[in-house]
Amino acid sequence: MREGAPTLLPRNFVWGVSTSSYQIEGATQVDGRGPSVWDGYCRVPGRIANGDTGDVACDHYHRYAEDIALMRDLGVGAYRFSIAWPRVLPAGRGVANEAGLAFYDRLIDKLLATGIEPWLCLYHWDLPQSLQDRGGWLNRDIAGWFADYAKLVAERFGDRVRRFATFNEPSVFTLFGYGFAWHPPGTTDPAGLHQAIHNVNLAHGAGVDVLRASVPAASIGAIHNMQPSRPVARTSADEAAATLLDEYWNKAFPEAQILGHYPPALARAIEPYVQAGDMERICRKPDWFGVNHYSPVYAAADANAPLGFAWADAPVGVPRSPIGWQLDPAAFRDTLIDVDRRYRLPIYVLENGAGAVEEPNATGDVVDPERVDYLATYTGALREAVAAGADVRGYFVWSLLDNFEWGAGYANRFGLVYVDYPTQRRIPKASARWYAKLIRAEKVARTAR
Repeated sequence: MREGAPTLLPRNFVWGVSTSSYQIEGATQVDGRGPSVWDGYCRVPGRIANGDTGDVACDHYHRYAEDIALMRDLGVGAYRFSIAWPRVLPAGRGVANEAGLAFYDRLIDKLLATGIEPWLCLYHWDLPQSLQDRGGWLNRDIAGWFADYAKLVAERFGDRVRRFATFNEPSVFTLFGYGFAWHPPGTTDPAGLHQAIHNVNLAHGAGVDVLRASVPAASIGAIHNMQPSRPVARTSADEAAATLLDEYWNKAFPEAQILGHYPPALARAIEPYVQAGDMERICRKPDWFGVNHYSPVYAAADANAPLGFAWADAPVGVPRSPIGWQLDPAAFRDTLIDVDRRYRLPIYVLENGAGAVEEPNATGDVVDPERVDYLATYTGALREAVAAGADVRGYFVWSLLDNFEWGAGYANRFGLVYVDYPTQRRIPKASARWYAKLIRAEKVARTAR
């Protein structure tokens, strides 16, 4: 390699973009879709900024062909999306909704016709409300409900889809849903949190078994948020809090799913919910490891908090993105190296990106230099991880489109493409052009080898 030349990525390296069903689809009451936990949660006063909901979102349900054309223009080779469980099984189980399944048929067929590989995630947080009414993730039976849902999806789409993920960021929807009351069901219940973690892991194992049986050629993984957990202050109490947050945030799911055990503190808390044979049901070696990474996370000791610690902001003075998240590409590099060494699986970065509050300028363009700089420095950090030996095989930007960003509503924009929500007009940003140029350059470099 020439002095100063960028690290060559694997020949089959995948460049992609990611989205999720509730954040972009809209059409929440169209064609037989049942309600999800987020439909109701968004209507609880004070839960979501500006009282926003996912009712319309980006109207991707009706505009998917336009959005696939945007992906084509970017030159991406893959698109990671999620199935809306209540769209295909309105009651969460039982009778399937043909209209909902047909939407994903159209989406997948259009992707393939455009030369873009579909990466299908079974669960990105939109649990059917009917299952929540039966206890949701606190009901051990949900592992079987999830397996039945996975079987439906696999048998319908497995003739065209090879890449499957069981869950996206299970640490987020469990910790935020049962630990901090920031996501549905909005409780602070440590016992419930530990029970939910175990039941999600059981569902993962059952889902992998179904996918392997239904789609023998499937390439299966799960997608985990992997972000260094740091103490907000260098005190023994805050350091202990950061260690505990690390177990909940980074280790509760991959340790059980890949290594067959829970991390130490969680193992003691989850033990009451573990039955004979459970860890063997959970531990199903995946084909790859999905990493979502944005920035480090911080913890502070808080004896009055339900979990004994509080979520904390990054220290004053660190570089931040426009929405206040810490910028630390070295942490991204080190995370990829650590994941490679600990789990020994091929890694795909399935979410990475920067949020901002932005709007078109006087000429109608959306110029986002902070996002361009973020993507440049973070893909540079990825190259450093590869140079250090990390087996990283793909990078997906979050997100293709500005979208519903959970508690922040529509205030924070992560998209490569600006969405004018009143008109649903799409405007590719400067970062979209930058990403397309990067992908073109990588294709040239690949053919020149």
